[in-house]
Formats: sequence, structure tokens, C-alpha cells
Amino acid sequence: MPGLPSAVAPPADLVAEPLTASEATEAVGAVLRQILDERLRHCRTVDPVFAQELATRLAALVERGGKRLRTAFAHCGWRAAGGSGDATAVLRTGAALELLQACALVHDDVMDGSVRRRGGAALHVDLARAHWAAGMRGSAEDFGTSAAVLAGDLALAWADDLLTETALGTPHGRHLHEEWRVMRTEMVAGQYRDLHAEAARSSDVDEALAIATLKSALYTVARPLALGASLAGADAYVVEALRAAGRCAGLAFQLRDDLLGA
Repeated sequence: MPGLPSAVAPPADLVAEPLTASEATEAVGAVLRQILDERLRHCRTVDPVFAQELATRLAALVERGGKRLRTAFAHCGWRAAGGSGDATAVLRTGAALELLQACALVHDDVMDGSVRRRGGAALHVDLARAHWAAGMRGSAEDFGTSAAVLAGDLALAWADDLLTETALGTPHGRHLHEEWRVMRTEMVAGQYRDLHAEAARSSDVDEALAIATLKSALYTVARPLALGASLAGADAYVVEALRAAGRCAGLAFQLRDDLLGA
């Protein structure tokens, strides 16, 4: 369809096996750059102001990177389930996970009132500053918050588009998409439970464990492992075993992190 971004395949030298998890997190950076270039070109055909002021800022946030743990776990799940050969679908799934994480970070920074992200200003802060510098009408803070919500929505749309394109190109796409569908809902549920617990001033242990499970154990570890395993054509037993291991590892990590923070 004219004007829409095409599927992007990473350079051949980035998909030759065997890739380690560390190499996969590096390789996904190149995949993301190609995908973001495609998306930005499409955005410019839609509206140049939107592309320059919002989409470009979002792309810059994604490219600043992070630990890319979800990409690493997706790759580990793929290898654990017997995946080998061309890693293109795994890297594209990892890129979709990074875009989904960008959505979560942008919205989380708005909810928490955070001012910094990945070594720079949080997106809502950057947008508010741009409003003020341009001498625009109204509240710069309100503008930044509203525009950042839209940027998070755009990141989610890009993530969904990429995952769907990837799923359509693999024989295991139905299972891949099902893991993705459930993960998105769990991510929002975890954010809401966190928000609710803070508003209710809850110190209940079971609630804390539920939040840690949804926000870290499932979203960061268990589901990415299952996404990778799905791409390798893993059966239900293998996928569930990886999910269970991921839940345990992710929960242990979060509890240790909370303890260190306390």
C-alpha cells in the first residue's frame, strides 16, 4: 500500500548464527534504526509538524536505548526452544518489545512526574520546554503531558504494527501474537495496580507481590521468553516451563531490587 512502511529486515551480517544474548541486544539496535527510519518517513507524509515535533522525539528516545533485557530474554527463549539459523524474526520481535517499552516509559514518566529518562529530559518535560520556547498559548505543562500521552500511543501503534508484520511472516505467528496480546494486557494491569496501591496507601504483601509479578516477572522476563520460544515452534510444555522459570527469576529480581531500594 503506497505510503505505508514496508517490512524491514536487518542486514545479513546481523542475523548470522550463533548470536549470543548480548549480541542480540546490540543487533536489535540496527534493526530499530531501520524501522524507525521507515516510520518517520511515513509520518512525514502524514503531517510534517507531527513528524518533526512528536514522532522524531519519540524515535530519539527509543534510539537512546536501555538495557534491552526483553530482547535478550526473547532471544534466550528462542535458543532454549531449539531456535537456530536466521534470527530476523527474533530481532524484529525484540524491536517490537523495545517500542512497547518506550510506550510504557513515556506513560510511566507522566504518571510519576519523572523529569529524566535515559540520560535526557523525560519526553513530557522536553515537549513542555518546546511549548514554552515557542511562546505558545496555554499551559506548557499541560501541553507536554497531553503530547507525551500521544507519543506513548504512537509507540504502542508502532510496536503492534511491527509484531503483526513479524507474526504474518512466520509459520508460528498465531502463537506469537497470542503471547503478545496477553502481555500487553498484563502490562497495563500491572501499571494500574501500582497506581491503585499508591493511591490507597497499601502496604499489603500480597498486593506488592501481584504488582511485582505483573510489572517485572511477566512483562520483563516470562512473556519475552515465551515470545522467543513461540518463534521456534515450541510446544505448550516448553513454553509453560519457560514462563514458570521467567516468573520465578523476574520476581526474585524485583524483590531484591525493592530490598536494595528500601
